[in-house]
Amino acid sequence: MNVDEEIEKLKEEIKRLGQTQSDGSCQVTFGVLFHDDRCANIFEALVGTLRAAKKRKLLTYDGELLLQGVHDNVVITLKPSPAASSTDA
Repeated sequence: MNVDEEIEKLKEEIKRLGQTQSDGSCQVTFGVLFHDDRCANIFEALVGTLRAAKKRKLLTYDGELLLQGVHDNVVITLKPSPAASSTDA
């Protein structure tokens, strides 16, 4: 699986595990993602995939490097897709 495919899978998992916000974004904590069995089976390097998605400005979270345990409560926000935000208008 290449980086683009992993990012698409990550977006699906954030939507599955997270809470949709009124602006169309979706939020989940790092701990929920990290400890989910399905995510553990999909992502060899969850932190690397998160960093790649953040670099592409698809999601946001505080800090650069997320570590299991220490950063379990850090909120990851998946930005709304342009199609989703235009249909809400």
